[in-house]
Amino acid sequence: MNPNSRSRCALVCAAFIVLFSAFSFRLIYLQVIKHDEYAGLAAEKHVYKQIIYAERGTILDANNEVLAHNIPVETVVADATHFNNRQAVVDLVSNELGIPAEELTEKLSNERRYIVIKREVPEALAKTLREKLRARNLRGIYFEHDATRIYPNGSMLCHVIGFTDFEHHGIQGVEASMEEYLHGQDGYRFIEHNRAGQEIVPYRGQERAPRDGYQVHLTVDLSLQNIVENEIDAAMEEYTPQKATIILMRPQTGEILAMATRPNFDLNLRSEAKPEEMKNRAIIDMMEPGSTFKIVAAAAALNEHKLRPDSTIFCENGLWNFGGAALHDHRAFSYLSVRDILIKSSNIGAAKLALSVGEQKFYEYIRRFGFGERSGVELPGEINGLIRPPQSWSKISITRIPMGHEIGVTPLQMTVAIAAIANGGKLITPRIVKSITTSEGKTVSSLSSVVLRQVISPETAREIGDALRGVVSDRGTAAAAAVPGFTIAGKTGTAQKVDPKGGYEHGKYVVSFVGYLPAEHPEFVGLVVLDDAHTSKPELNYGGLIAGPIFSRVAEKAARYLDLEPHEEIRKAIPVRVEKPMPAERVRKAVPTERVALTNAPHH
Repeated sequence: MNPNSRSRCALVCAAFIVLFSAFSFRLIYLQVIKHDEYAGLAAEKHVYKQIIYAERGTILDANNEVLAHNIPVETVVADATHFNNRQAVVDLVSNELGIPAEELTEKLSNERRYIVIKREVPEALAKTLREKLRARNLRGIYFEHDATRIYPNGSMLCHVIGFTDFEHHGIQGVEASMEEYLHGQDGYRFIEHNRAGQEIVPYRGQERAPRDGYQVHLTVDLSLQNIVENEIDAAMEEYTPQKATIILMRPQTGEILAMATRPNFDLNLRSEAKPEEMKNRAIIDMMEPGSTFKIVAAAAALNEHKLRPDSTIFCENGLWNFGGAALHDHRAFSYLSVRDILIKSSNIGAAKLALSVGEQKFYEYIRRFGFGERSGVELPGEINGLIRPPQSWSKISITRIPMGHEIGVTPLQMTVAIAAIANGGKLITPRIVKSITTSEGKTVSSLSSVVLRQVISPETAREIGDALRGVVSDRGTAAAAAVPGFTIAGKTGTAQKVDPKGGYEHGKYVVSFVGYLPAEHPEFVGLVVLDDAHTSKPELNYGGLIAGPIFSRVAEKAARYLDLEPHEEIRKAIPVRVEKPMPAERVRKAVPTERVALTNAPHH
């Protein structure tokens, strides 16, 4: 072989070596270096991760009555890459699900692999659609098991329970605060399809079963809640207030037995609710409490041993000039005992009680009773209220705050404060959640009462309680709050509404009553608040005449339901009902009032 032939042969061999080396390198590159990338692309085409949604836990009342649960439904989805007859799919699905064909065509116009067509499709309808798709051999439509949240009691307890969004996440109320327990843990499975879009069952991949959400048991008793709801509805119809709140709570444990506010909304029709209807005013509304706040001044003076219950204070015959401003009482009182200051609801007397302990100490007792801080109830959105420190007070603040002006409290804070009187002086954390269990009944968490601090001594609490018993008598401002057969302890409040622009709104009041029974060993405390109630006569617009009778009706029915045994036959003054008003002269004589009458009323 001549040299040229050998050279050409060498070149050809070299070319083959280079060519095969290139192929080998490419093969190694694809099989080894790019393996994960191309395997992922293949998986995206034929394998997808299907989420197996956990079922949301149910919410129940204290007696295991269902408040929120789930109804099985299906979500209809599409994989546009699997369509074999797009138009036929559009026609069938549009007709069965009631979706306009144009809207569905636009939704399915791209090549996305996961398109939600419609949620919350009833199982029966989904089954019919599935069978028709199979009969016509149409591919690309799939069904995912889901559930829709149902609230069997409609608007009852709406602000406490709350609701969920389309992703089954809690938005308000217990649905939101207990989200981590109710939501559960979603599972998944990897599914592989062939070119026809059918699952290759033998190739089903890794799978993790879901863990359903836990059951949340509330402290609320649905029967007591029903009593409260009926009475607050009756009050709304009779007095047409802007807002109203009623709360029942066990003073020893802090368990909330019932909580209702108005306006309200239907949980099953929440998309139609207005923002004002969705607010839980028991924890997010601030109000000037009025004379119900006088218990703080009295408790401070007695607990600091500045005065005794029978110590007398000169109440200036109904008019007292202090700090350059006049403070009035609703009647001209001369000397009143500490006990009678509460019974008669003297503004001047309450102011002098606060002065006896001084600004700083009085402020400390306000904070001891829990005002100015969240109560800690398991509901979202609770506010602190508004309590200014003494350095921000004016010259007359020490005389106005004791009667419930210049401060902002929530209805729940006022309920917790009266509970501290009822339970021997302990400030407790209110509870709306009783326990958390699995669907099989195994307890995951059991919430017990928490005593935050001893606000006043048991002796002081008893002394205040004795005075509050006098309030609900012929001598006090709340004779109409009495319940036959039981001793009631309570306090009325009538505060002029604060004008957002400054000052107070003429002729508009927040009326309230807070109390407990039986006074000797309280089973529950209750609060009734009506904002801007409308009465036939201005002289009837008082806490004792409006909120007092509402409390009486609620307490009487609650005592009967709880099977509380009357200890003695209590003589009860004939309740004054607004629908059959007494003459103004008789009203003033039968039920003394406590409305604040001020000149140069403080602004804040």
